[in-house]
Amino acid sequence: MRDHHLLEVAEEEQNEINLTPMLDVVFIMLIFFIVTASFVKEAGLDVNRPDAPVTESKPEEQNILVAINASDEIWIDRRLIDPRAVRANIERLHAESPEGSVVIQADRKSTNKMLVTVMDAARQAGVYNISIADNRN
Repeated sequence: MRDHHLLEVAEEEQNEINLTPMLDVVFIMLIFFIVTASFVKEAGLDVNRPDAPVTESKPEEQNILVAINASDEIWIDRRLIDPRAVRANIERLHAESPEGSVVIQADRKSTNKMLVTVMDAARQAGVYNISIADNRN
């Protein structure tokens, strides 16, 4: 009778689930994810966008305004410009006012490709002071 009782106690101890190895694995995974998360770097472009709205500049510093609308059309001086002619137009306007900078006003629905195309054309034209204005329309 006593042996039978000891046998039941031994079976109950065997039926209990030992959670210690599972907790060890969880802590090891937690440490692994914390360490690897600190080495992940997000890829992207650094854009310095002004916090304040674009203010009007002095008359001698006439900025060159380039607008990109929702259908990726480029407008300079209220004229529709072909993407291949952006550099020439910026060079002409920059020659008229060398102190001015290029302000690109891109619509939210325009593509990043067109924005980068205009920025590259401005740099090729010799203008390195480029700002991106927020179009709230």
